[in-house]
Amino acid sequence: MDIQNLDAFVLVAETDSFSHAAAQLHLTQPAVSKRVSLLEQQLETELFDRIGRTVNLTESGRALLPHARAVQQALQAARQSVRDLSGEVAGQLRLATSHHIGLHRLPPVLSDFTRAYPGAHIDIDFMDSEQAYELILQGKAELAVITLAPTSDAKLVTLPIWPDPLDFMVANHHPLAGQRRLQLAALGDYPAVLPGLNTYTGQIVARLFEQHELTLQVSMATNYLETIRMMASVGLGWTVLPRSMAEASLVTLQVQGVSIDRTLGVVYHRDRSLSRAARAFIEELRAAG
Repeated sequence: MDIQNLDAFVLVAETDSFSHAAAQLHLTQPAVSKRVSLLEQQLETELFDRIGRTVNLTESGRALLPHARAVQQALQAARQSVRDLSGEVAGQLRLATSHHIGLHRLPPVLSDFTRAYPGAHIDIDFMDSEQAYELILQGKAELAVITLAPTSDAKLVTLPIWPDPLDFMVANHHPLAGQRRLQLAALGDYPAVLPGLNTYTGQIVARLFEQHELTLQVSMATNYLETIRMMASVGLGWTVLPRSMAEASLVTLQVQGVSIDRTLGVVYHRDRSLSRAARAFIEELRAAG
């Protein structure tokens, strides 16, 4: 099989669009369609159902997709192995990270790394930690520096770097602000401004309330912690934030018998051969932790 045809197939499958795949490959849409058609002819099966403007994988396409991704990963590993023979830390490192970590944790690490290895180039994608996990599983990024998932995945290597304690916080003028030590049940009487319950941090809070059989009133949710801090500081609800984000406009609440935290770290695919740049970056992270 031609790797270019496989690349086109994977991009169409991931974007659900021949035109979007063409834009990413810097090709015309007919050129991408031709590559997919050649692949279908080789396999003697249809890989996509094309109904109007809708593009969906067929059963054959769904069966091929994980194998096509594996081929891409194997070729990338082969290229990296050849580059690594020089012994130089150079080349591109694709890194996925969350906005919070990129703002609060990574700047000194990136500064030290770029000074130590000027031949290496880091391509950073900012996204939710949950999306970064998927990017690693699909082989689209080499490393992810993110909030670690509560449960481990056998396909991934997970290295904790920073403990990140979480605190309950409210605005200075919030009714709970004067109660420095209170029961968790008291929070259930007021609306909360929290990370989305689809995020690892939001799930930590949701599980805490479930364990105590309490109702959680979420009035607003967003995955951007800076936005949550702003909304909490103007009194829109209590929140849970990393302790490092405390500021003068917020009061930290002492909830009796409750201590919550999360861990920030680096994740990569167990079957991926890490480049010298990736290994050097992990060492910088460990030094910073």
